[in-house]
Amino acid sequence: MRRTVFNEDHEAFRETLRAFIEAEVVPVYDDWFAAGQAPREFYYKLGELGIFGINVPEEFGGAGLDSHKFEAVLYEETARAGVQFGGSGVHVLLALPYIKMLATDEQKKRYLPKFVTGEEMWAIAMTEPGTGSDLAGMKSTAKLSEDGTHYVLNGAKTFITGGVHADKVIVCARTAAPTPEDRRHGISLFAVDTKSEGYSVGRKLDKLGLRTSDTAELAFVDVKVPVEDLLGEENKGFSYLGHNLASERWGIAFGAYAQAKAAVRFAKSYVQDRTVFGKPVAHFQNTKFELAACQAEVDAAEAVADRATEALDAGELTPAEAASAKLFCTEVAHRVIDRCLQLHGGYGYMNEYPIARLYADNRVNRIYGGTSEIMKTIIAKDMGL
Repeated sequence: MRRTVFNEDHEAFRETLRAFIEAEVVPVYDDWFAAGQAPREFYYKLGELGIFGINVPEEFGGAGLDSHKFEAVLYEETARAGVQFGGSGVHVLLALPYIKMLATDEQKKRYLPKFVTGEEMWAIAMTEPGTGSDLAGMKSTAKLSEDGTHYVLNGAKTFITGGVHADKVIVCARTAAPTPEDRRHGISLFAVDTKSEGYSVGRKLDKLGLRTSDTAELAFVDVKVPVEDLLGEENKGFSYLGHNLASERWGIAFGAYAQAKAAVRFAKSYVQDRTVFGKPVAHFQNTKFELAACQAEVDAAEAVADRATEALDAGELTPAEAASAKLFCTEVAHRVIDRCLQLHGGYGYMNEYPIARLYADNRVNRIYGGTSEIMKTIIAKDMGL
């Protein structure tokens, strides 16, 4: 079926992005992979390309659009090329919605111009050692100083994507103790400058996949955060965190679908070139059946991902619908990528082939943004079960 989710502007952006990837990313991607991160200078190039400003209001240097479809094109094109843009996805998909939703006009004037250019890269720090998905159990604290000019931040965070290169981090911390009636009470959000005294980056974590994104541990020891950098209202942070989960889960769902689509492309190319027993692997019936089954699943995931994209842009994507899209697309990607790797044989296990990297990159999709089990719980609750 003909897709209707993208228009001429999106396709023009796709052409520009594809050329950029071929010229600026593919030739050096092996170096990024070996280093375990993209170079900081690369983010300036993304800023120049306009990637960071698509959804930023024009008054702050952005394009002023209110759509996730350009992000969707980015997911498809990076997956198609078998590359990633380091930790920059967090900058746009996770951090920007909080700035737009919570920042005052004065804060936006300080934050967004440098956000657009890549001069200041943002990350978000929620997860703590030992808490995992239980954000209400966080221990980091931010206590208001006696003179009321700043908060004193103490604690630790882990699994922070973009944490090595970040210039600003949205940190979730307790400004009040939880109540017996509400464990979620007392969490606030802060825009923390990573150059602050007492702020430190710990280990750059050695991940199974997503090797070019810098994921780190962070620590805060008596970090002074000016009251002017409180995002939103004090003690209401947990409700803010829930507000953006639908868009986050849409991003994971669409990215997973794009990876599955790329996997079929990689496998098709490989089996047409690879010869065994005197003929191309593509000539065997099993190969044809496997790829046909994978293509059917990708077609279904594409329809789900596109529908979720339209709903998100219309402001109608519900938490249950986002959970359903994430569950379906990530499970499809898991099955399809595994089967496409199998068609590569032993070469599919080698990191020099994009299918091997894709296999490792894809695994986290069923974990972060809420595990598949949590998605099922959300969907079941919406069903009245």
